[in-house]
Amino acid sequence: MITVTIYKNSGQYQRFSVEGHAGYAQEGFDIICAAASALTVNTVNSIERFTGDRLVAEEKNGFLTCQFEAPLSSQAALLMDSMVLGLTDVQNNYGKQYIRLIFKEV
Repeated sequence: MITVTIYKNSGQYQRFSVEGHAGYAQEGFDIICAAASALTVNTVNSIERFTGDRLVAEEKNGFLTCQFEAPLSSQAALLMDSMVLGLTDVQNNYGKQYIRLIFKEV
């Protein structure tokens, strides 16, 4: 299962982490893993490229973590909202046995 944990403080995004594998299909054919990877990595890349926000990200096999160095701009927050929307849709369409979003207040 893929676990996406999104950490917020008073409604503001602080960081997020993604770990695990969906196990929906064989490696290379798993559309849930592909969707989660595309949504999360594209969000990190978009925040870095299109906003002035600073972040620290680390990616390894089956693991991504992203921490924001300051409160996010409205542009970066919108990109995060879009990522959450996409991941929520994947979870709703394929089930929590493959991908689960967890929101934590910090």
